[in-house]
Amino acid sequence: MLNNISINNMLNSIVPISRFNKGEANRIFDEVRKSGYKIVVKNNKPTCVIITPETYQEMLETLEDYKLYIESEQRMKNSKDSELIPFEDVLKEFNITQEHLDATGDVEIE
Repeated sequence: MLNNISINNMLNSIVPISRFNKGEANRIFDEVRKSGYKIVVKNNKPTCVIITPETYQEMLETLEDYKLYIESEQRMKNSKDSELIPFEDVLKEFNITQEHLDATGDVEIE
């Protein structure tokens, strides 16, 4: 969804608040489900943005990923080569082989 945002989509996503006053909320919510978001304007000024729960979750995850990225960049910037431990040494310390790791399959870490 976030990749589909363009100027044209944004212009088509503007909803005057008067449509809510006319009882069109259900229709607007259907439009949000189709497009992913709507920008509500009052007196020709953006007042709020309505998004789907999926889009909201995607945005939160993107922000969290970005925060983790910044944190990792900062850690790498502040680390010293003498503080780093080679991967092979970690495997030896915990008595793990590369074959052991390969056999575990894909693991998702959050």
